[in-house]
Amino acid sequence: MWLSRLLVVIAVALSTLAQVQQSKKVSRILYLTGSSLSANQFRIEAFRQGLRELGYIEGKNIVIEYRSSEGKLDRTPALAAELVRLKVDVIVSAGPQITSAAKEATVTIPIVMTLDTDPVGSGFVASLARPGGNITGLSTLAPEISGKQLELLKETVPKLSRVAVFGTSTIAGNARALRETELAAGAFGVQLQYRDVLSPKDIETAFRAASKERADAVLVLTSPVLNSHRRQLANLAANNRLPAIYAREEYVEDGGLMSYGVSATDLDRRAATYVDKILKGTKPADLPVEQPTKFEFIINLKTAKQIGLTIPPTVLARADRVIK
Repeated sequence: MWLSRLLVVIAVALSTLAQVQQSKKVSRILYLTGSSLSANQFRIEAFRQGLRELGYIEGKNIVIEYRSSEGKLDRTPALAAELVRLKVDVIVSAGPQITSAAKEATVTIPIVMTLDTDPVGSGFVASLARPGGNITGLSTLAPEISGKQLELLKETVPKLSRVAVFGTSTIAGNARALRETELAAGAFGVQLQYRDVLSPKDIETAFRAASKERADAVLVLTSPVLNSHRRQLANLAANNRLPAIYAREEYVEDGGLMSYGVSATDLDRRAATYVDKILKGTKPADLPVEQPTKFEFIINLKTAKQIGLTIPPTVLARADRVIK
């Protein structure tokens, strides 16, 4: 009798010990981005905030490794392959190029996308409702954004007829974004001048071409190359007195004129919920990909004054936030 009671006591003790050890487990997360870490600080902090709201404290019950290819897209696959050896619990990818590289590097470590224009078209998931593999997360699929950006440029610059479009052809989603922009341009009677920015050295060349071809404004598509050099873009746009619109709020924070698009910081904050569910045992294949819910229009009046542009009251009234 005493032996059976002893065995029960031991079993309960071992179970309690296992639970305590499990509760003290420190999970390791890899946050991987194509833009520089400093350029992505807004998004990184939003992700960390999301984790804190869910009870995760860095250094206590979670460790986050931050890595970047510094806008050099050709380095991304090798970097992802190298970092998979860290044997982290979850990889958080900050863009489609990063997701693609992480997908090639591992089929077992869960990957959470924080920003992807077309996860199904890129081959990352089988469908938004049922991802089916080791990748899930958040999509920025919102084709209407390009039309809205051109509409805002047209209202801001009534005589708008030529718009220089800067993008990076080698990243997933660029071709689709450009097609949507072209469709919108046709509706607004605007001529587009596309400039492919494959590396930082192409940025000044793109602005010289825009100036030579007498562009009235600039529209910047999502790109880790361009995102890593936001201040340079803002300065060149100001020097050339060109109104510019971007897809991300960080550009305006760094001196860009205005932005309209999905809130990237909102997506990163929401990505924390995916990490939480995965760490608690849910498989990525069973977590539906979410689409954007928050869009923002931001204007920098200091930049408008710098380039001698008066923002119409009707445009100001539509802004979610105005930097003065």
